Amino acid sequence: MTSVLAAGDHFVHPEVFVDALRRTAGSHDLEFSTLHLPWPVEPFGRVGNVDEASGTERQVLDALGDAEIAATQMAPFTAKVLAEAPNLKFVGVCRGGPVNVDLEAATDNGVIVSYAPGRNAAAAAEFAVGMILAALRRIPGSDAELKDGNWRGDYYAYENAGLELEGSTVGLVGYGAIGRIVARVLRAFGSHVLVADPFADAARSAADGVEPVELDELLRRSSVVSLHARLTRDTEQLLNADNLKLLPEGAVLVNTARGGLLDYSALPGLLESGHLGALAVDVYDVEPPPRDWPLFDAPNVITTPHLAGATRQTAHRAADIVAGEVARFCDGLRPRFVANPDVLARFEGLRS
Repeated sequence: MTSVLAAGDHFVHPEVFVDALRRTAGSHDLEFSTLHLPWPVEPFGRVGNVDEASGTERQVLDALGDAEIAATQMAPFTAKVLAEAPNLKFVGVCRGGPVNVDLEAATDNGVIVSYAPGRNAAAAAEFAVGMILAALRRIPGSDAELKDGNWRGDYYAYENAGLELEGSTVGLVGYGAIGRIVARVLRAFGSHVLVADPFADAARSAADGVEPVELDELLRRSSVVSLHARLTRDTEQLLNADNLKLLPEGAVLVNTARGGLLDYSALPGLLESGHLGALAVDVYDVEPPPRDWPLFDAPNVITTPHLAGATRQTAHRAADIVAGEVARFCDGLRPRFVANPDVLARFEGLRS
């Protein structure tokens, strides 16, 4: 009997984990315990020495008991939790990056950490395209004004009219799983797509029909820029007061990736001057943003509360990826998406 903790939340329910594990690893004798964490009803935050976590260390330790395997999205697997869970051998995190796990401590304690790349790629890509269209055509603002009794016929005036995607140049900063889907959709609209990503494969980009360029060139040439990069030390405030000035007059900027990629303090002035024509954001430098956040009063700003990945399909896909990793581990195989590969030296019996 292998004990498994399914530590879910209000998005990926514990029962979704359990169902996925029973379908995928059902040939193994698994015994389940569950933990229901408060995210997203309560925002995630820093817990112990990890970020973007939900719940407490004590909750996780009490729920773990003697479990050998844990499946989660937001549970804090801190240095303390990992040190006090001697039976734990595997943690599957159904996110694109296991930021809620102390990877160094996991390796020191002989715990494999797996993650779920691409689980929300379709959802996030569709949302980003929706934000681009909403910003270009002023959909949220005109809806709100009409409901407030204002028929804005002047939006049909040339100087106020929106822009089309067909024939436009759109720049994507980051060309991973999400960026590739966005590019495919934009090309179907008839856009010319530029991509800035130092890790993108040039041959694949050419085959996809997109044009790889450096970031500064992308900003100079794009009437729409959409962010799809991962947040690292190298990409923090990748777009800032200096290079945002390179954008053409009236350009549209969309961020559905990570708040830290963008210097938000530079944006109110660019919007007020009209240099930036519209801004659509789903992520923020501080989440949730404070009520006096300057961009709430800036013109032509669309805001949503970090919803890009929020589809039911994403929840099930994420759990299925983790369940597949657990099944491989139980079968004596190396998981496919190991975040701390150095730990595998302790599992010499695992086959590739």
